[in-house]
This record gives sequence, structure tokens and C-alpha cells, in this order.
Amino acid sequence: MGHYLETVLLQMKNRTPYERNLDRLLKHLDSYREHDLIVAPEVCLTDYDYENLERAVDFSEYAEKVLCDRIDRQTLVLSMLKRRGSTYINEAIVIHRKAVVHRQAKHKLFLPGEEDRYLAAGSLEEIKPFEIDGVRYGLMICFELRFKEIWRRLEGCDVIVVPSQWGLPRKRHLEILGQALGVMNQCYVAIANSAREDMASSSAVYSPGGGVVIDDMSECISTTMDLDMVKRLRRYIPMR
Repeated sequence: MGHYLETVLLQMKNRTPYERNLDRLLKHLDSYREHDLIVAPEVCLTDYDYENLERAVDFSEYAEKVLCDRIDRQTLVLSMLKRRGSTYINEAIVIHRKAVVHRQAKHKLFLPGEEDRYLAAGSLEEIKPFEIDGVRYGLMICFELRFKEIWRRLEGCDVIVVPSQWGLPRKRHLEILGQALGVMNQCYVAIANSAREDMASSSAVYSPGGGVVIDDMSECISTTMDLDMVKRLRRYIPMR
């Protein structure tokens, strides 16, 4: 039998108060409890609420505990505003079997959005592959998708996940980069982007063969990754 990964992307809008976003996320987790991988957009619970940064960070800590209690066999990927020492970061977390199994702070901050005024950049060394149930994952956060040095750090991954809040004016860039990464790295790329009106949507799963599952009109995009395709393509077109 093949090795398949049932996947859903949550193309969510940010709502207020924060509790509405968490409630909606929990509802989707219940609806897709038989899926293996769920990816939510960047800072989908609080948005970049710099005016209320302390409250956003406190809510993120609370939400992480709630999600860890809820997630068992599924794998959930999302990013949150968090504290690290005396600074604030945008941290992607991966939850599996009631625990955070991977943490990664955003390394490449989006300067036009003034992220650097409020958040500290994570270390490049945090960006590295990790494994869950025999699947080798990599993770980028939004703007990091543009940087080839980050692509190199994730070579050999089976699946690269990208929680994102990518702006509408650069919609085509997101689609080109996602597909190119899948073809170049011969892997699946799962991008969950915000559906806010000024955002690109374009949440998609790109296959190593160049295929795409994309639907700007849906809040939930469900598909199946055939991980054996990754192995077959790498045997057929060796890149090393």
C-alpha cells in the first residue's frame, strides 16, 4: 500500500475578538479529525495586532495549551506571536500527539510591514528538517519563501509547510515560488495563506511533479499527498 497524507489548508480570515479565531480553528479540527496534516495561516489567531501586543502574546500562550490538549494523531502547523526572553517573535509551532514537536521563529522579517519594529528575528539555524511518523518536514513562514538560502536548508524534505499572510499585490509571486519550490526540491509544498480582503488567498498544495490543488473561494482546501510520488520522482530524476 502507498503512503498517503490527508491534508487540509485553512484559508482563514482574521476576526475579532481573538476567541472567534480560536473557536473557528477548533471547529475545523473537529471537522477534519481524520486528516493527518492541518496547516493554518500565519498569526491566524491574533493577526499582527501590534497595538495590543501583550494581550496577543498572552492569548497565544493560552491557545497553545488549548490546542495541545486537543491535537492527538493529527499534526497542526500555525504561527503565533510569542515572547522569547525580553523580546517578541513570530513563532511557528508544530503540534502532534498533544505536544509541540517543533518550534521555529520567523527569521526573515517583512520590512515593508514594519515587523522589525516590533519583533525580533529568529536564528537561521532554527530552520531545519524535522520528522513525524516517518515523514520529513520543513517549514518556512511567509516572506521566507523568497530566500534561496532557506530553500537549501530544507533540501530533502518530503513536505514543506508555509503558514503565510501574503499580500494581494504579490499574489502571483506566492504561486510561482510555491510551485517552483515543489519542483526544485521534488517535494510537496503546502501553503496556508490568509483570506483577509487585502491578502492573496492562493492557499495551495504543490506536488513534486508540478501539479497544484488551489481554491481561492474555499476556507478549507482538502487533498491527499502521495508521498511515494516523492520517492519515485527522486529516483527517476536524481538531483545529487
